[in-house]
Amino acid sequence: MQAQHEEKTIQQIMLMCLGFFGIQFGWALQMNNMSAIYLRLGAEESKIALLWLAAPVTGLLVQPLVGYFSDRTWCKLGRRRPYFLGGAIFSTLALFLMPQASAIWMAVIALWILDTSVNVSMEPFRAFVGDILPEQQRKTGYAMQSVMIGAGAVIASFLPQILTACGVSTEAPIGHIPNTVKYAFYIGAVVLITAILITIKSTPEYPPQDMEEFKKLQKQSGSLTKTLSEMWQAFVTMPSTMRRLAVVQFFTWAALMIMWVYFTPGIAAGVFHATPGTAAFEEAANWGSSCFGIYNGVAFAFSFALLWLTTKFSAKYIHITCLTIGAVGLGSLGLTLFGLTFTKMGLIFPMVCVGIAWSSILSMPYALLSNSLPAEKMGFYMGVFNFFIVIPQICVNLLFGPFMKHLLNSSAIAAVGVGGLSLLIAACATFFVHDNTIKKAA
Repeated sequence: MQAQHEEKTIQQIMLMCLGFFGIQFGWALQMNNMSAIYLRLGAEESKIALLWLAAPVTGLLVQPLVGYFSDRTWCKLGRRRPYFLGGAIFSTLALFLMPQASAIWMAVIALWILDTSVNVSMEPFRAFVGDILPEQQRKTGYAMQSVMIGAGAVIASFLPQILTACGVSTEAPIGHIPNTVKYAFYIGAVVLITAILITIKSTPEYPPQDMEEFKKLQKQSGSLTKTLSEMWQAFVTMPSTMRRLAVVQFFTWAALMIMWVYFTPGIAAGVFHATPGTAAFEEAANWGSSCFGIYNGVAFAFSFALLWLTTKFSAKYIHITCLTIGAVGLGSLGLTLFGLTFTKMGLIFPMVCVGIAWSSILSMPYALLSNSLPAEKMGFYMGVFNFFIVIPQICVNLLFGPFMKHLLNSSAIAAVGVGGLSLLIAACATFFVHDNTIKKAA
């Protein structure tokens, strides 16, 4: 399908992946601030997980469909780039709308728009690397995505603190969102669309090598029912590497969703002893965002090491090691069940460990997967692979609240520790994944 793949320079790979900087900038603002936004607007802590359903549900529905249709798209703008642009426009709109919310339902609607739009842009970026780079450079391409994701996330995570240092007010009564959060979302909107436009402008796509064959593939696209049927068929006949990675992804992303939902409420109650509407709560929310900035900063820094490690070691064993380190970090928070207490600064250690794991999570599974997929269905299978990111998140959103309430004594920070156990299971499952990059790494 594709024209001859040519090796790219590091600069070209950076520009190719720059759009992910913008996507993750907006995504990090959501991940770091949504629980606190919901609490400020009056949500009950036990219901927060349900209010987060937008992200996994839209990912489950949108990414496979976008992958399927982007495989069959060719126009003046290319194959994947039309989806980058469309998703970026609506993501920008949602980032401007979110801080205007004055009620829970308004924040929920803005979140659904944001998550749907981000997913439209995000999924084709995974396939974009597989489309354009030759096999020997794909590990580098996905590692570069980790660099960009880390850079965007760390800046976005610290942005409320930076704005506070610049004199922007953090004070807001219950039911309102402080200016630090509002301005952070406005800045994020500008950064997201600018970064994606640079990638679109700088990185051309290869036209189909056999246009007649491509047109036949386009004609095979049928109704939504037929498309969903094809997705199900791909799901049940997926390559063995993808099937085994599915188990790894399930336990990995369950752990991450637990952390994203419960970390800030956990430290607010367990470390700062704060309730919504108080100055102590705003301090806790800012520190929670900073902790996310720490793990994203570590991921960003470690991504450069990852670029070197991919030339020396297989993606499989890199991923096992990184997941294990992340499991140690999150698992340490579970020791609160045995009476251990954490100080504000003591939370840095788990975040460093999570950052190392996060860098690998964003790159190595895709390096393991991409070389096992047919080129003409790269986007489609990448979308189907997203099932194993969003299904565990949905399970956490629907089921983990009662588990936390009855077995963890409603301790949100202890819940995060359970995520460490989930990461450890993911690391063990990675041993069973076949890695066809081992010879290339040797």
